[in-house]
Amino acid sequence: QVQLVESGGGLVQPGGSLRLSCAASGDILTLYTMAWYRQAPGKQRALVASVTIDGFRDYADSVKGRFTIFRNDAHDTMYLQMNNLRPGDTAVYYCNTAPDTISWGQGTQVTVSS
Repeated sequence: QVQLVESGGGLVQPGGSLRLSCAASGDILTLYTMAWYRQAPGKQRALVASVTIDGFRDYADSVKGRFTIFRNDAHDTMYLQMNNLRPGDTAVYYCNTAPDTISWGQGTQVTVSS
């Protein structure tokens, strides 16, 4: 009933920045907590950051201080501002709910390389 579509990925040099977007449609009022996940080659999908509808945020230790998660006022778009990117951030990034997830989308590729 809810569709989530990621965008904004690309190739960036170490130390650079990217902003990812997640567009939500459908029954968006049910989305209390939204989150960004990522999956690097050969690794399990991992939670990166989450934000509740009332603005509480949480981050994985690996991105704390570098990434910022936020939602627009209508709660139909979520963003992940990624600064000081490292090669270890290279992964496919997905948006979803938390702690329980719904269907996974295509994701958006982030590649950090010189």
